[in-house]
Amino acid sequence: MQTGSLLKLTLATIVGVAILIALGLWQLQRLNWKEGIIARIEARTEGDPVTLEKALALATERDDPSYFPVQVEGRFHHDRERYLYAISLDGKPGWNVITPLETVAGDVVLVDRGFVPDALRDPASRPQGQIGEVVEVTGLIRTTQTPGLFVPDNEPDRNQWFSRDLSAMSRSMFPGDTVQVAPFFLEAKAGEVPGGWPQGGQTRLDLPNNHLQYAWTWFSLAVVLVAVYAAYVWGAYRGDRS
Repeated sequence: MQTGSLLKLTLATIVGVAILIALGLWQLQRLNWKEGIIARIEARTEGDPVTLEKALALATERDDPSYFPVQVEGRFHHDRERYLYAISLDGKPGWNVITPLETVAGDVVLVDRGFVPDALRDPASRPQGQIGEVVEVTGLIRTTQTPGLFVPDNEPDRNQWFSRDLSAMSRSMFPGDTVQVAPFFLEAKAGEVPGGWPQGGQTRLDLPNNHLQYAWTWFSLAVVLVAVYAAYVWGAYRGDRS
């Protein structure tokens, strides 16, 4: 093998190995980041519920108050329901019912009451669940959702939502109104609902965490690249000698 060719091959291999190792180290950093998020979610969801007043203070104090449990009492405004497209935890397509709840003190918070199949989207099909009296709701704080690249645009005029947009939903519920809505949603925990719908407890807490596997993949590719380089050079060396 010519010296110039060997040098180019060696430099290319070094660069390739360096890139693969860097990608593996980046995945380890992502692993630590994801584990921190999972630990924070577990710590928050397992805590005692706070009042709405405390939750509003948390939203002011923290960049992201998500997953803190909140307990609130009030009446639902069922006539202002909004429907967010969702896949239930058991894999069925349908809608999450988001309804404003007004407390005795006059505060308003948007509550994701849970999942209904498409056949039960119309509230007339589930009248028992349209509770008129004061109710107590325990839910987890969730914030506005940034839609992904392939998520359809929300259709407020058709009351079809594909991403959780607090500002837009609030405007559609209270057009031209001065109602102050809490700066977060509450995703209701599972509980007894007359008629069984909507079904709460739809918060997904099992975040995917495959960063360790990804890191090992990149490191393994680096080892394979070194092995291929060594085998090629050794074969070329033996060929030159013979």
